[in-house]
Amino acid sequence: EAGAAVRLKSGERRAAGRRWCCLVLWLPACVAAHGFRIHDYLYFQVLSPGDIRYIFTATPAKDFGGIFHTRYEQIHLVPAEPPEACGELSNGFFIQDQIALVERGGCSFLSKTRVVQEHGGRAVIISDNAVDNDSFYVEMIQDSTQRTADIPALFLLGRDGYMIRRSLEQHGLPWAIISIPVNVTSIPTFELLQPPWTFW
Repeated sequence: EAGAAVRLKSGERRAAGRRWCCLVLWLPACVAAHGFRIHDYLYFQVLSPGDIRYIFTATPAKDFGGIFHTRYEQIHLVPAEPPEACGELSNGFFIQDQIALVERGGCSFLSKTRVVQEHGGRAVIISDNAVDNDSFYVEMIQDSTQRTADIPALFLLGRDGYMIRRSLEQHGLPWAIISIPVNVTSIPTFELLQPPWTFW
């Protein structure tokens, strides 16, 4: 699969959050030009289950996929079956008009994005398959097939993806409810809403 590992140090993540506070006046112009993709980070909040009601940080694909032109106040985040989403999805019906959570591995990031798109998904969040990864982001780039994808594709730390799936399994739920993207400038306690297992 195509991708390059990027270490995002604790100070850099903290600074990224603070930069949002400096972008309040500049935000409308940026949104108009680039949708809701600002810098290299995009935030979403889990609303349900309540035990993982945190704001998560993701990174958009570098050179494929679309951007968010609107905010989804409540939308389902549906773990794909099979998790790697390299072919037909057994729960594809539930992904239609929702967002899929898939795992890295088995095929390219672009292939996963196209599979979710073909099943009618609004976006895909691809979590690392290293469940102990709480600090390494992967830069998702095109594969060599010259194919394209139109829906947004985001990379999520493996630890975050694992904790979301674990919570759903513990509660016997088929999906989480999330809000995406989240404008953290409107949340004074942004850093307090980060997952407690996140490396700072």
